[in-house]
Amino acid sequence: MKQSASSRPLVGVALVVCSCLSLPFGAAVAAQLFPVLGPWGVTSLRVAIAALLMVVIVRPRPVRWTRVQWLAAVLFGVSLAAMNGFFYAAIDRIPLGPAVAIEFLGPLVLAAVLTRRLADAAWVGVALLGMVLLGVDGLIGADPLDPLGVVFILIAAAFWAMYIRMSARVGAIIPGTSGLAVGLVVAAVLLIPVGVPAAVTVAGDMQLLLLAAVTAVLSSVIPYSFELAALRRLPQRVFGVLLSLEPAFATLAGWLILGQSATPLRMLAIALVVAASVGTTLGVRRQRRRADGAARDDTGADDEGRGDETGPFTAPIPLPE
Repeated sequence: MKQSASSRPLVGVALVVCSCLSLPFGAAVAAQLFPVLGPWGVTSLRVAIAALLMVVIVRPRPVRWTRVQWLAAVLFGVSLAAMNGFFYAAIDRIPLGPAVAIEFLGPLVLAAVLTRRLADAAWVGVALLGMVLLGVDGLIGADPLDPLGVVFILIAAAFWAMYIRMSARVGAIIPGTSGLAVGLVVAAVLLIPVGVPAAVTVAGDMQLLLLAAVTAVLSSVIPYSFELAALRRLPQRVFGVLLSLEPAFATLAGWLILGQSATPLRMLAIALVVAASVGTTLGVRRQRRRADGAARDDTGADDEGRGDETGPFTAPIPLPE
């Protein structure tokens, strides 16, 4: 059954929220494997398992892809490998909540660069204030931030912005989730040098292998599939701000699974993040209604947020029927 135009942004919002829920809980499970496998070893196993699952489920057939499609998938894989590796290296040194908050500078800056409306910029500012408060909480709270961990998470932030751009590009030019499957394979191949020792370790321990599989599903298969689908329904700048929910869920996951506390300052930051997400969501609905009305009036106007975001790594994101 075809989705109505007005329902598409709501579906996109729901997909991003589910992704934000899945990712930090997967990271919290992964953190428990660091003492045995190390952060890069866990990254390699997680990506390899996710790649295997996606290939079996999707069964991509890239033999007929064009050079442009292959380039997009390879760059997508590079962003996946680097983003995940440096993120795990960071949360091995700093708490999960502040780490995700600092990493969010990547998509926040991307959203600010792509914005075309004053309201969008205002909500980005609100979300950024929440990120700043989370960072301050990490600096003055009981868990001081390790400088090398901060460097790692800033590198991850840059690759997160690249991931958003390349995810949109792959979603625009490669049908279905074949681009995601191939991107994960590329990432798995890039991580082989750091993954071999971890694979040898888990080969004889089914409990470690099960935890690695859970991490792969929660941190790769579910969120990346949902985000790829969401980017077909939402403008990239809106997608970037909606991801501001993730630090809130990361704080929750850190508290529930890793025993990391949530201070009043951190809770205030979470409230600002949620406010920015709600405001952006309502803005998407208003924009979509105006676009639908313009289409019915045969004005020839494009859906807002699609035609104004082309660039060297992007193309207009199609809204599937």
